[in-house]
Amino acid sequence: MRFIKLGMISVIALLVVATALGLLFPSKVLVSRAVNIKSAKAPIYTLVTDLRNWKNWVEGMQDSSVKLFSATEAQMGKTRLMVTAKTDSTLKINWQLANGIVQQSTIRLIADSSQQITVVQWQFVQYLRWYPWERFGSMMNDKIIGPLMEKNLSNLKQKIESTQTAPND
Repeated sequence: MRFIKLGMISVIALLVVATALGLLFPSKVLVSRAVNIKSAKAPIYTLVTDLRNWKNWVEGMQDSSVKLFSATEAQMGKTRLMVTAKTDSTLKINWQLANGIVQQSTIRLIADSSQQITVVQWQFVQYLRWYPWERFGSMMNDKIIGPLMEKNLSNLKQKIESTQTAPND
């Protein structure tokens, strides 16, 4: 009986310590990547703001399991994408995962004054609850999501720049 009591107290103490350590981590996780594309904003805007065009630059969107419901709503595996806001330079998308977690994605298009280079910035924000496993698990978000974002932005850059015509000399 004494060992059971000691075991229960130890487990409770361990959970309290893990929760306390987890609360030291931020409740908001932000993963952001950007790329400079040698192009005006308009052709990039067309590819970025319509989910039906994502098959041209986002890996996984060509898969047969992807269901495109409209320009603003899609199902990518077990993840539901819904465009929540769209302006002339910003697209906001909610990515709802199968477990109910929602990550907010923002894609910004920032053109330079000459309209020859556009910066495409893509970021994911996830708000975490107080659960220690969520807080500790969020430490890997940058390592998991970051390379995928970089690859997709690279695909976008390659797609746009390959369709640009060279100026006549």
